[in-house]
Amino acid sequence: MQKPTITDIDAAQQRIGDHIHRTPVYTSATIDRWSGKTVFFKLENLQKTGAFKLRGACNAVLCLSTEQAQKGVATHSSGNHAAALAYAASLRQIPAFVVMPENAPANKIAAVREYGGQITFCRPTLKAREKSLIKVCDQTGAVFIHPYDHPDVIAGQGTACLEFLDQVEELDAILIPIGGGGLAAGTAIAAQKKSIPVIACEPEMANDAYISFIQGERVTNAYPDTIADGLRTLLSPLTFAVVKESVQDIVCVSEKEIIRAWRMVLERMKWVVEPSAAVPVAALIDHPDRIPGNRIGIILSGGNIDLTHLPRFDRN
Repeated sequence: MQKPTITDIDAAQQRIGDHIHRTPVYTSATIDRWSGKTVFFKLENLQKTGAFKLRGACNAVLCLSTEQAQKGVATHSSGNHAAALAYAASLRQIPAFVVMPENAPANKIAAVREYGGQITFCRPTLKAREKSLIKVCDQTGAVFIHPYDHPDVIAGQGTACLEFLDQVEELDAILIPIGGGGLAAGTAIAAQKKSIPVIACEPEMANDAYISFIQGERVTNAYPDTIADGLRTLLSPLTFAVVKESVQDIVCVSEKEIIRAWRMVLERMKWVVEPSAAVPVAALIDHPDRIPGNRIGIILSGGNIDLTHLPRFDRN
């Protein structure tokens, strides 16, 4: 599978521009004081469907020919990609078939249904998800849009970085969370326009990307377990190839550091974000020596939290 290029990301930006939000960039004097750096936050938690995932899903759906799209699109996802694909499919008035594990968050199930997605539930294992997806695609003829192992998806995710570069001048580094690697790969490619290093940030309890990065070989047998549920996926062959080549470093943070940073963002900045979005903030606050330069950009990846399962912050 061919890696996307900066040209592909430029084309994606033109393609999806009328269908997404150009999300704002904010600053925080508190974070600047605590980190000792000047920090700029791009708020993808304010994106349509609540996360950056719409960029990639929208680009992939809009890239389909009329013939390819006529029977709809399909995916397996427990989170933001599911809602994003359902929304993107509605733009072309085609069906979206989504395989979701039976223990998927209730708020994300509701979002998929609200955007018109047709859900098939399965057991909460990757094998069950993949088996169910094959069955759905065989029955419907829908085109499979992978959450991140897809060049058009990666190109779409990279548009967040292109916007960021246009909104803020002279960044010394960009920090992003890393799970499956779609945002990391797209950001790393887009940041090459201005030769800005990209630092991926990952939970210690889901550090397959870090191990893969250090060893130079993709880890395929990890079992991530972290409060940052959006980062429990493993790198794909395509995203690993880009990350290995274009990401400067991967910084891992503990669960306590993630929760402390998440609470800080919620309480001090008043931004509703997922724990996954707080991972780069934790890296900045607790590992500043790993972050090069002074002017730092952070992409806050999403804001779809399940209010029925919030942690007891007083216990952390």
